[in-house]
Amino acid sequence: MAELAAAADRNAEALLADEEAEKEAEQRAKERKAKKKKKKKGRGGGSGAGPSQEPQGEEAEAVAAAEGGAMAAAEEAELAAALQKNARLEEKRRVAEEQPPQPEAPPREEEPPEPEAPSREEPPPPADFICPITTEVMSDPVMATDGHSYERKQIERWLATKSTSPMTGEALEHSILTPNHALRGRIREWQEAHHC
Repeated sequence: MAELAAAADRNAEALLADEEAEKEAEQRAKERKAKKKKKKKGRGGGSGAGPSQEPQGEEAEAVAAAEGGAMAAAEEAELAAALQKNARLEEKRRVAEEQPPQPEAPPREEEPPEPEAPSREEPPPPADFICPITTEVMSDPVMATDGHSYERKQIERWLATKSTSPMTGEALEHSILTPNHALRGRIREWQEAHHC
């Protein structure tokens, strides 16, 4: 619906722009006509010091009439063309205004509306499900002597080269790792509930 309204607005703007252009053309034609009339009035016998180069008397009137007729015919033709164009634009605008906005495609009654797709955004896992080394959900959590749980493979790699806690930086009492079965169970329940 909004697209139709926008299209109607664009059509109206185009019509108005065309109308303005036509009015400007008419105004220029009037100005030219006024200038030509001034030139006709300005013609005269000159300073009176000798014979004039301009035709005089009946001859001058005939020349002026011929020139005026030719100019008037050209101006009239130009004005007639502008008026015809204006009439066409007026007709287009009138038709555009008379046409009711076309509704969007009607909803199909045969097909039931599509169910809303479930949100693709999954809630983030609880912080204690995340291994501090990998920053991913753990699948085999174990607890070190510092009291924190880690992904088994990652903490074993860590302890192969260091004897400090990845979380606190303090020395660990020993490198024995204890499986964290309670945490593993909660992680699995969360994954099943969220189809992970």
